[in-house]
Amino acid sequence: MAAEKAVALVLRTTDWSETSRIATLWTREFGKVRVLAKGGRRLKSNFESALDLLTLCRIVFLRKSSGSLDLLTEAQVAERFPRLLKNLPALYAAYYIAELLSDWTEDFDPHPTLFDEAIETLRSLGSPEVATGPRLARFELVLLRELGYSPALAACAGCGEPVSAGGFAFSPAAGGVLCSACVAKHRDAVPLSPAAWAALGELSDNPESGRSPLSEEVRREIRQILNQYVTYLMGRPPRLLPYLGS
Repeated sequence: MAAEKAVALVLRTTDWSETSRIATLWTREFGKVRVLAKGGRRLKSNFESALDLLTLCRIVFLRKSSGSLDLLTEAQVAERFPRLLKNLPALYAAYYIAELLSDWTEDFDPHPTLFDEAIETLRSLGSPEVATGPRLARFELVLLRELGYSPALAACAGCGEPVSAGGFAFSPAAGGVLCSACVAKHRDAVPLSPAAWAALGELSDNPESGRSPLSEEVRREIRQILNQYVTYLMGRPPRLLPYLGS
């Protein structure tokens, strides 16, 4: 078995025995990996506190055969995100990020862009100059794009015609915005204001857009749209949705 090195974000841990635990990690090099940390529950172990939730760490693990847990041999803390502990909305947003990465990605399917976006989001959440809702929305739109579910925003998801800045809606089933002519064909369509439509496009295209100020009304509308779209695609509402603000 070859030893693999990676930078990993701890998404979830579960006790396995009196001394060991299972960890779900999101790595830049390999995507999601599930590892067995033998001795990981001991007060003094090779992993110390590197397996704390939402810790960025440097790991070494042994790849096992298909269907088996990989074996974690080393884990050292690379970075923590202390602002999350001082800002409850930011902490819930971070837990939501961990849930999406854990439950909605495949093992050993790397997305370096998504990894980088997740880390940058965690670094910025809780900062006084960064609004939690828009920054989280930016992460979700990158996640959707990386997984192949980027919503249609420039053209109608029903007919393909370019949309104007008004008189349209968003349909999770159709996969994006609808022009006024197509709205009646999709029962799940919800109204989309010009301001929210423009903000979604900016958040999707501009890495710095999560720092731009948005009105409370627009933030609520974006949160509603993304909640519905993510729930539709996952087939269930994420557990952290009720705790997310706008």
